[in-house]
Amino acid sequence: MDFPRRKFLQLTAGAVALPAKSRLAYAQDYPTRPVRLVIGFAAGGAPDVVARLLAQWLSRRLGQSFVIENRPGAGTNIATETVVRAPADGYTLLLVASPNMINATLYTHLNFNFMRDITPVAAINSNPFVMEVNPSFPAKTIPEFIAYAKANPGKINITSTGTGNLTNFAGELFKMMAGIDMVHVPAPSEMQAQTDLLTSRVQVMFDPLISSLGYIRAGKLRALGITTGTRLAMLPDVPAVAETLPGYEVNGWLGIGVPRGTPTTIIDKLNQEINAGLADPDIRKRLIGLGGVPRSMTPAQFGNFIAQETEKWAKVIKFAGIKVD
Repeated sequence: MDFPRRKFLQLTAGAVALPAKSRLAYAQDYPTRPVRLVIGFAAGGAPDVVARLLAQWLSRRLGQSFVIENRPGAGTNIATETVVRAPADGYTLLLVASPNMINATLYTHLNFNFMRDITPVAAINSNPFVMEVNPSFPAKTIPEFIAYAKANPGKINITSTGTGNLTNFAGELFKMMAGIDMVHVPAPSEMQAQTDLLTSRVQVMFDPLISSLGYIRAGKLRALGITTGTRLAMLPDVPAVAETLPGYEVNGWLGIGVPRGTPTTIIDKLNQEINAGLADPDIRKRLIGLGGVPRSMTPAQFGNFIAQETEKWAKVIKFAGIKVD
């Protein structure tokens, strides 16, 4: 990586150049006006819904409006740059997502360095993926799938919702760890990718579980494995991919970040309130209903996780030779 993990963690733990008494008073008063939460996704999608749920919680807890600002485009880079360039005063937040951890390597000409310019505040949730095939595909388990792929190199078509996103990289990580060759056939949308799989135009896909659960339960798609480290209660008979490929794990992640230099007292206050929301039974129930798994972390823990994910996807991108600019 261009920006070493150790330096990143030093920055996230760095003190703000304000007297301790001034920082404490600033945090106690915060927020005194509306706060904007910038997200790199269009309105109506799962990340937008999660962001609005969190914004409502923070508005009630802190007595000021937390306003969603949708800035979709360029794989979340537009939203991220908006926050990077905002004042570091706690009044502009970023919905951090998995693409941020991928884009650090995927794009070579960004106007910012995510790991340097965004300070982590808190995780929100993770979203599992499922490895699924058309029921007509001969393999019924992951070991059978790998054996079939090795016997038929380059003859399995794997789809995704586009080159460079997590549905693509989940497959690339699987290929790398399993030592198999498959042909990537990206689709312009999730609906089209699922249609291609349902009609056997392609043979396999790594799809967000919440999007595929209905097809799986109806028997229209066969789930071979869950991308979480362990099995999930909602599909207890479906093994984790890691049971065959130890160490394999892919989740979509959402969290909150702020511009570098934001006072640590404000970061800590936001972290405390967000984690209180994740512990609230109603918030947890709604996040789980959206296919998510609530994840409470300290700022340092979230920063360490971001560094680990960035390193992991950098290896996959190098292995797959993917570039988008």
